[in-house]
Amino acid sequence: MLVSLAEIRAEVPGVFDQACPTRQVLDHVMSKWGVLVLIALTEGTIRWGELRRTVEGISEKMLASTLRTLENDGFVARTSYPEVPPRVEYALTPRGDELMEHMMPLMAWIGVHASEIVDSPS
Repeated sequence: MLVSLAEIRAEVPGVFDQACPTRQVLDHVMSKWGVLVLIALTEGTIRWGELRRTVEGISEKMLASTLRTLENDGFVARTSYPEVPPRVEYALTPRGDELMEHMMPLMAWIGVHASEIVDSPS
């Protein structure tokens, strides 16, 4: 389902305006760490340590910040269990699932073409 720019502009007047909230959401969702965390969560509920191992290279501080942002945006749900040691799990919300239905085809395309894009001369 390809959407045209005209359709987007009709649905979201001012989509290119600096103050448009779409910029903030794009910043959260399409950041390197945001995308990778969201993709990792498409596999289902995951604990903190497993998520950190899955998203190689992310620092604890960046993972915490990214999860907090995605949770505040309503894409990720955090469940904390009052156990010793504490157990915290993360999962996509229905909004997060809907978002990933649209993002996964893009990620699949990028996966297929990334090497040729990176390796191509400028």
